[in-house]
Amino acid sequence: MQLAYWIVAGLLALFYVYSGGMKVLRSQDQLRPMMGWVDRTPMPLVRAIGVVEVLGALGLVLPPLTGIAVVLAVAAAIGLALVQIGGLALHVSRGEMRVIGLNVVLLVWAAATTWLATVWL
Repeated sequence: MQLAYWIVAGLLALFYVYSGGMKVLRSQDQLRPMMGWVDRTPMPLVRAIGVVEVLGALGLVLPPLTGIAVVLAVAAAIGLALVQIGGLALHVSRGEMRVIGLNVVLLVWAAATTWLATVWL
C-alpha cells in the first residue's frame, strides 16, 4: 500500500504543483488559452486556487516524507478532491462538458489517494 500511495500521490502532487504554479505565476492573458474560465473569474481568486493547489500538493508529500503530522496528507487529499468538485461545478455551469474528463480523473485520483492515505498512514 505504501508504494501505491507514493505513486498516486506523487503523480497528483506533480500535476497540482504545475497547475497551481501556473495559476499563481502567469497573467490572465497567459492563462486564457488553457483556462477559458479565467475571463470571468477575478485574478485574486484564480491565484488563491493556485495557492491551494500547490499547498495541497505539498501536503500530500511532505507530512508522510517527514513523519510529522501525517494526518495532513489525508486532509490534503480531501481538499484536492473538493477543488475538483468545484472545478466540475464550474465547467458544468459554463456548459463545458467536453473538458470535465480531466476533473473526473483528478477527483478519482484524489479519492484514491485519500483511501490509500487512510489505509497506509
